[in-house]
Amino acid sequence: MPQTEEHRWQRRKAERPGEIIEAALELFVAKGFMATRLDEVAKRAGVSKGTLYLYFENKEALFKAVVETLVMPEIERTEQQIQAYDGSASELISQLVTQWWESVGESHLCGLPKLIISEAGNFPELAGFYVENVIGRVRRVIAELIQRGIEEGEFRACDPAYAARLLLAPMVFATIYQHSLLPYDSEPFEVPAYLESHIDIFLHGLVATTDNTGVKSP
Repeated sequence: MPQTEEHRWQRRKAERPGEIIEAALELFVAKGFMATRLDEVAKRAGVSKGTLYLYFENKEALFKAVVETLVMPEIERTEQQIQAYDGSASELISQLVTQWWESVGESHLCGLPKLIISEAGNFPELAGFYVENVIGRVRRVIAELIQRGIEEGEFRACDPAYAARLLLAPMVFATIYQHSLLPYDSEPFEVPAYLESHIDIFLHGLVATTDNTGVKSP
């Protein structure tokens, strides 16, 4: 059945917040939070500035909507995947790192770590929001996975919270480097190969080993 003009308008109206959020993400990453103006976001989204204000009261609210709409669902999927997984912690860590790059690293979301680090001093409330809802949440779920591996004897005894930080730090570095120094680097930097090396080295440092008697060392 052909859609009426009213149905098309209603569908367009329902899509507007998502279009505004996508436009905001692109501009935040390209220009930074402080330098991005809401009239620029509205123009890129194809709406008036007044329409933008119907959905988001200010630029801070728009940034939070970017995180809540585009980032948090990725974290939720990771949490559910870890909870449902019934296999090797090492294999799951490898899967998660690869999936992260495919879903986040190759999208505009890749630019958020550099954005929030560079703007944290000027916008401490937003930095705190990001740490609590993104960084802290990811660290906790990864630490729980590492703790599971320790309890099952797959990983040697260590502090899972710090091990989680160690796993994530090179991943964050890759996103920051992509959006800062990479264009000036004359040597190749292929992120999938870099992450493959990272996973290999990280897991070899974490996995429980055996001595000559076949007993796993702590």
